[in-house]
Amino acid sequence: MNATIRDVAREARVSVATVSRALNGTGNVAEAVRVRVLEAATRLRYTPHAAARSLSSRRTQTLGVVLPDLHGEFFSELVRGIDLVARQHGLHLLVSSYHGHPDEQGAALRAMRGRVDGLLVLAPFAAEATLKAIAGSLSPLLPAVLINAGRDVPGYAALRVDNHGGAMAMVAHLAERGRGPIAFIAGPPDNVEAQERQRGYVDALARHRPGQPPWIVEGDFSEASGHRAAQVLLAATPPQAVFAANDMMALGCMFALAERGVRVPGEIAVAGFDDIPLARYVRPSLTTMQVDIAALGSRAARRLLAQMHGEPDPGDDTVRPQLVVRDSTRSVEPP
Repeated sequence: MNATIRDVAREARVSVATVSRALNGTGNVAEAVRVRVLEAATRLRYTPHAAARSLSSRRTQTLGVVLPDLHGEFFSELVRGIDLVARQHGLHLLVSSYHGHPDEQGAALRAMRGRVDGLLVLAPFAAEATLKAIAGSLSPLLPAVLINAGRDVPGYAALRVDNHGGAMAMVAHLAERGRGPIAFIAGPPDNVEAQERQRGYVDALARHRPGQPPWIVEGDFSEASGHRAAQVLLAATPPQAVFAANDMMALGCMFALAERGVRVPGEIAVAGFDDIPLARYVRPSLTTMQVDIAALGSRAARRLLAQMHGEPDPGDDTVRPQLVVRDSTRSVEPP
């Protein structure tokens, strides 16, 4: 049979309450007593009952993570970063997804109530009704951090990526590499990250290529949509450069160009955004705007823990992407 807390108390010659305080790190317990309790627990191979522990402490030792999707390297890297911080603090993760349907996000959030001590929510949808639904689904007593939310939700911390500034930096890089047109593969129209990257493309194009009208092809952040976009671009007079709103579309685009025998970057330069791990291992390696995705997850988790411990929140927090130049644009010589 599994050892109980009473067995540990008997072995260590202390009360059950003292065992609880020693194992949970709460209350005044003399160091010699704490060591004796831990040694007894180790000898008996005692494992605290998670449900009972949660009832007594009113803590679940769990962080909730609600994402638009679970597919793709971006989400796996984000969760990896969150989990690294959680494990450092002896916490576990409960992860849920609403599979890209904003109307299902409220249900995912409500399902977390009573199961987690804090929430991390990736909420990149721009519609005001969606943000109101998020606010209505969150418990005012539950600490939460919103990642890349379309708008502020009063009372909740926000962590954002400077998508507009990152896109402007990428277009400036591509504009330096030649005189031809720069096309853009857009992301989902209701996604604020996609909107901000497209806005950065348009603003930078007006600054660096004032005579060129925006050339925007529809996409949805998937590899397949990048593949389709490349076919659309090749059906016209091809551009000199393609900037995809994320790396997955850039990789799909490069695959389509390779199928048609188009050399990258010799004939068309290709760039993305995010710097997913795969970006550096394809051939040619992909130029991109680097968002350290795992670090973004860790940063969000640390902010959530600070909230849970009653520390003051610093307010809006913005992550600045960095340009990483690789082979997919490097070989294109300036005019």
